Amino acid sequence: MQMKLRSLQICLFGLLLLAAGQAGAVLDVTVTEGVSGAIPVAVTPFTWEGEGSPPEDVAQIVGANLARSGLFRVLGRERLAGAPAGPDDFLSEQWAAVGAEYLVIGRLRPEGERVLIEFHVFDVLANQRLGGFRIPVPPEMLRRGAHRVSDIVYEQITGDEGAFSARIAYVGVTGRGDERRFTLEVADSDGADPRTLYRSSEPLMSPAWSPDGRYLVYVSFENRRSEVFRHNVETGARDRLASYPGINSAPAWSPDGERLAMSLSRDGTPNIYIMDLDSGALTQVTRSNAIDTEPAWSADGETLYFTSDRAGSPQIYEMRLSGGSARRLTFEGSSAGAATVSPDGEAVVYVQGDGGELRIARLDLETRQVTLLTRGRFDKSPSFAPNGSMILYSTTERGRGILGSVSRDGRVHQRLAARTGEVREPAWSPL
Repeated sequence: MQMKLRSLQICLFGLLLLAAGQAGAVLDVTVTEGVSGAIPVAVTPFTWEGEGSPPEDVAQIVGANLARSGLFRVLGRERLAGAPAGPDDFLSEQWAAVGAEYLVIGRLRPEGERVLIEFHVFDVLANQRLGGFRIPVPPEMLRRGAHRVSDIVYEQITGDEGAFSARIAYVGVTGRGDERRFTLEVADSDGADPRTLYRSSEPLMSPAWSPDGRYLVYVSFENRRSEVFRHNVETGARDRLASYPGINSAPAWSPDGERLAMSLSRDGTPNIYIMDLDSGALTQVTRSNAIDTEPAWSADGETLYFTSDRAGSPQIYEMRLSGGSARRLTFEGSSAGAATVSPDGEAVVYVQGDGGELRIARLDLETRQVTLLTRGRFDKSPSFAPNGSMILYSTTERGRGILGSVSRDGRVHQRLAARTGEVREPAWSPL
């Protein structure tokens, strides 16, 4: 939470650019709590019809993705003998006998400068093929292709869109004291293929993806104060968007990608402003003597949710951009902040403080029902997956910063930890 912005501005300053574009630290993902009675699924090794070995084990990536969702129990390969060579060889009795309710088979073959992934999904108990699919990808993007396969399999079985193809951004931290270093990282949803976009000797905060996935905005302290930067994820080009006197913090993209909401104290007290990214023009949204920060857009772009201490403690408010006053949304716990809106616009997840602990909570915007999703002591910075199924957040384990993930209903929990150093401030990309 960013309610201590004034003190942060005093004690966090300076930035040293070291390097960019190098590989970052791999995140290890562990499912710590899944759904009781997870669906048993068999993913047979995909056959390779080229020379040598395939560039990636696509079936292994697909199986690992499904297992990480917490909804599936992926059968071990020792139980997958006699996999059908094609859809016409499928025998439901054979796969029911090994305990599979769904089956995925596939093959890979070179086609010019691409690799064609062809795969089929079967409902074993219903004795039917759910679908057959073909995905051509460059060889160097076969892992990304495997994530797309995972999305399709997930959707065929559950009816919900998958999010394995999305990427995650986060801040990495290594060292202590004067030796601390901060990096802005981007990785696949499974923590693989990390790439360092930016390195710094001073804090980086609040990364947020543009709706088209091309840019990240974030806060850095490179000029002895907080400033907002925009970073092209592919080219590495970056430009400074906000460097007004005082605090520049908590950037949030509008759904159309044309505007940026942020908290600025250019006129004294931090208030919410909207910047038009084409012209750079600012529009002040809130006018309060309190601290207003952490804006989040509604799915339709017509409402802003934000954190304010105008009632004496940090709470979440909503304000229509067409006019009217701010309305308080949260009343549970001693504080609330860092709202993020579900992709369908039906819920807000946020950080609820109570008894000195911070946990991730979900507020249904129609019923106003609040559900606590996590059980940690210092859970913060929630970010929705693009399909709304999971929420990433920062937490701690044995005094070290890691990432956590929880399903929207609170039943599936994961941990994502760097092999060295700490990770924090996660942001899930659009698909």
